[in-house]
Amino acid sequence: MGDGWWGSGERPQKNEDARVRPFHIEASEEDNKDLHQRLDRTRYVTPLEEAQFHYGFPGTELQKIVSYWRGEYDWGKQVETLNRYPHYKTTIEGLDVHFVHVKPPHLPPGQKAVPLLLVHGWPGSFYEFYRIIPLLTEPGKHGLDPKVTFEVICPSIPGYGFSEAPHKQGFDAVAAARIFYKLMLRLGFSQFYLQGGDWGSLITTTLSQMRPEAVKGLHLNLLLMSNRGLRMLLCILLGRHLPWLVGLTREDVRRLFPYFEKSVYAVLRESGYLHIQATKPDTVGAALNDSPAGLAAYILEKFSTWTDPEFRKLEDGGLQRKFSMDDLLTNVMIYWVTGSIASSMRFYKENFTRDFETSPAARTPVYVPTGIAAFPSELVHVPQVLAKEKYKNIVTYTLMPRGGHFAALEEPELLARDIQNFVSKVEKK
Repeated sequence: MGDGWWGSGERPQKNEDARVRPFHIEASEEDNKDLHQRLDRTRYVTPLEEAQFHYGFPGTELQKIVSYWRGEYDWGKQVETLNRYPHYKTTIEGLDVHFVHVKPPHLPPGQKAVPLLLVHGWPGSFYEFYRIIPLLTEPGKHGLDPKVTFEVICPSIPGYGFSEAPHKQGFDAVAAARIFYKLMLRLGFSQFYLQGGDWGSLITTTLSQMRPEAVKGLHLNLLLMSNRGLRMLLCILLGRHLPWLVGLTREDVRRLFPYFEKSVYAVLRESGYLHIQATKPDTVGAALNDSPAGLAAYILEKFSTWTDPEFRKLEDGGLQRKFSMDDLLTNVMIYWVTGSIASSMRFYKENFTRDFETSPAARTPVYVPTGIAAFPSELVHVPQVLAKEKYKNIVTYTLMPRGGHFAALEEPELLARDIQNFVSKVEKK
């Protein structure tokens, strides 16, 4: 598990301040004025005719978003929404770590809340979980099983949003997992459940490998698999025509093979951001940190394509088919007001090192009880037969009927029910 120091300068000799401090998000007039001035000076790219979102975020659609952002979006009102739940900060390994901590407002006598750590990814934030938090902390009020009620902790990954960015190189998923483990101990939880997608999936998986005795269960809505080996190769070669031979279901075949048959083009088309962020994140980060319109285009393009790849064919990218414009811009604003886009992208460079596929984390199986929610429009589909290569104790594997990458924000009820079902089965065992 190791230890770390990510603060500025040398590690001090004195013990770290372990206090948990209340934190309140503020909307300043100065920030608003600066934002509006920058939006007013935006220079737009003229899109190609009938290009939709195939070339990225078109300038005509960006103009509409900037117009709404400048004239109708109310950051002060959204800050009130953000502050609806209690926020805190605490210092761990030299960094001020931000988190939201929501306890159930009403619990029947004798019933205990289940501690659950929710971890976001990129280009999301803790705000991704604002639709699912009430379903988890007040399930009976929202038509879910009241017998499984959660106490929710949503941290911001260091370098994202209101968590301080690491000052030193090397802050990867192992460091993030260790910090979140220390956070849960500091909050008084020696055992807890984990849930994550995107980077949250890697961080929670790593924590489950580090401290399996502390993790009662791990629930994921994206699997970041490496070293898939011979079984993966056989699935690709034989799965289309002999799926039963390699353990694939019909639904696995339906979800897998359009991707594999166009794999080279699909990977090249959609992974440009990854190559940039895993190599030179600060270069594009300088541009995005200076231009709010550019930042919105860069982030919201992912909220289009990663929600449904077919949205590329739509003039507006389908952005408001699953999300409100206020929700989309609030997520962008969290990056903007904290100036955290470059530090968030560095997480790619720190994790995609030369040995990331041969590291202990990549080679170590996961033995804690695991639940997997496989959404049909997720970036990659991992069949249960392949998931078992790494996750050795799969309790639930659910083929979700709809939804994409940002599951908690897009389909909060589907995800909440699946988390509840998984926890119920683990608790019964």
